Amino acid sequence: MLILILLLVLGSALVYISKYNFMPVTINLGSIVFSNIPLFYVIVASLVIGLVLSYLVYRVESISNFFRVRGKDNELKKDKEEILELTKRIHQLELEKEKTKNGSEELKPTDQNAL
Repeated sequence: MLILILLLVLGSALVYISKYNFMPVTINLGSIVFSNIPLFYVIVASLVIGLVLSYLVYRVESISNFFRVRGKDNELKKDKEEILELTKRIHQLELEKEKTKNGSEELKPTDQNAL
């Protein structure tokens, strides 16, 4: 419903602009000359070209951000795996420390969740 209202407002604005800006103009694009084009068409064309260009810039930036975030996600995954491996290694070293401290080879872990 909101889109319909916005389209009606935009259409009304374009009708108002076309009513008062219908005088013919000449457009020079280097060696190419367009003559007797209504000013309204020039206004609408420049608006559409501006919207398309801004959309393209937005899409390029969003694709760039997607790949940047994807790279960061991969880094986080690698770091989490490294933390897990280091935690396992710390636990093994603590067990070895307890074995050497007590002087016995067979030390049963008191932690039920030990490796």
